[in-house]
Amino acid sequence: MKKTFLALVLSAAMFCALLSGCGSGEPPAAGPELSVGIAQDLDSLDPHKMVAAGTKEIMFNVFEGLVKPSPSGDLLPALAENWTVSDDRLTYTFNLRPDVKFHNGSIVTSADAVYSLERLSATADTPADIVTVDAFSNIASMETPDEMTLILRLKEPSNEFLSYLTAAVIPAGYEEQETMPVGTGPFRFVSRTAQESVVLERFDDYWGGPAAIKTVTCRVIENADGILMSLQSGAVDLFAHLTITQAQQLTDDFRIEQGAMNLVQALYLNNAVEPFNDLRVRQALCYAVDKQAVIDLAFDGFGFPIGSSMYPAFGKYFDETLIDYYPHDIQRAKELLAEAGYPDGFSMTITVPSNYQPHLDTAQVLVEQLKEIGVNAEILPVEWETWLNDAYIGRNFESTVIGVDASTMTARALLERFTSSAGNNFINYNHEDYDRLFTEAQSCTDDDEQTALYRAMERNLTENAANVYIQDMADLLAVRNNLTGVRFYPIYVLDLYGLRWES
Repeated sequence: MKKTFLALVLSAAMFCALLSGCGSGEPPAAGPELSVGIAQDLDSLDPHKMVAAGTKEIMFNVFEGLVKPSPSGDLLPALAENWTVSDDRLTYTFNLRPDVKFHNGSIVTSADAVYSLERLSATADTPADIVTVDAFSNIASMETPDEMTLILRLKEPSNEFLSYLTAAVIPAGYEEQETMPVGTGPFRFVSRTAQESVVLERFDDYWGGPAAIKTVTCRVIENADGILMSLQSGAVDLFAHLTITQAQQLTDDFRIEQGAMNLVQALYLNNAVEPFNDLRVRQALCYAVDKQAVIDLAFDGFGFPIGSSMYPAFGKYFDETLIDYYPHDIQRAKELLAEAGYPDGFSMTITVPSNYQPHLDTAQVLVEQLKEIGVNAEILPVEWETWLNDAYIGRNFESTVIGVDASTMTARALLERFTSSAGNNFINYNHEDYDRLFTEAQSCTDDDEQTALYRAMERNLTENAANVYIQDMADLLAVRNNLTGVRFYPIYVLDLYGLRWES
């Protein structure tokens, strides 16, 4: 099952069409509407302050950077038509695509790019952040010889710098991003009704050519039963991240598209609170959890087990040898608990966002597995906003089941968050060797050496049982039969651009 699932994921990535670099220039006839179900309301409309994966998933269609990811994991020209890199890898010269319009009608210039990068740098130390803490601190200077040219000079060469330039470019000086966001993507923001819906509309002046769908209404449906009802009633045409049970109950009006969620699902442990500040306790939980059984029981066998904070789509960074680093061993788990002073086990809480049924299902299996070593785990379902504010930002939790994504297609995007000084280090991981490896990785200019350092960071997380790693979940999308063009990416996005209705 594991090999079959991975093959399906890889096949999907291989046969996905790349983003169109040009279009007819003429919008299709007033196109039909599309209704998309989403499991949570958006946390912020400002692209430089988004934190929730579900928000970035939708707003991927509204904002663009100088470069843009493709379904196959490459970086494609976006607002930058082309670029050159100096021999010493310190100077990047970008030639902007001419006559690209923002959704407010203004033309994108190099001044907008400078403004956006400076704004990102100013917000990079906040937890609600789409970039890592100091992603742009390596920029020594920015120059704009003319309106269509941007020159970025770095302090040190970086193998990953270009990946961070997927960050959104927004109009210089525009102050209304939180309420009326303006980007350059194929869809423009129309309206938002809190806890109900977000409406997007095709941007007919999109530089890549207009989308086929005219209007997209994203309907917030947090209740698991409501998701199925919305599909069966015809209120929703597409819903991502379904459970196996939900998928099995769909009518013949829908088909299931399968990919990977590109998330690190784990039982995340607050390393700063007792008893999880004890390595032996964390290791005991790792031995107690049978991740394949979780996948089999909660997901009917669909999913790919992982052993650290990296998922398979990241290719060279993914270390398969860590998957079974902690084999299911109840006796060893009990021995470690006894050594740590908990021979009879202990009680703990697992905080889970109530709108994510897959995470709730996972937690329920974990509760039963942990009973075998005397650990009494209680699930605490909370609303998404409560989880975000209390657990993620406030770090007020014992353990939580959630999926962590990467905002850019870099290993750094997944691993930097566990450095001791990272603002988004919500598990309070603090390990001197881990910090040292990260520092070395950032100063390394050889790609193979940097890859080895990142893999060493993954091993550090595993050996020190930072979390109980489980899986990269299968992503099951319910798609109305005559809706085509679904594309999967190695990051957590829902691409609306290629979708179209077939007669």
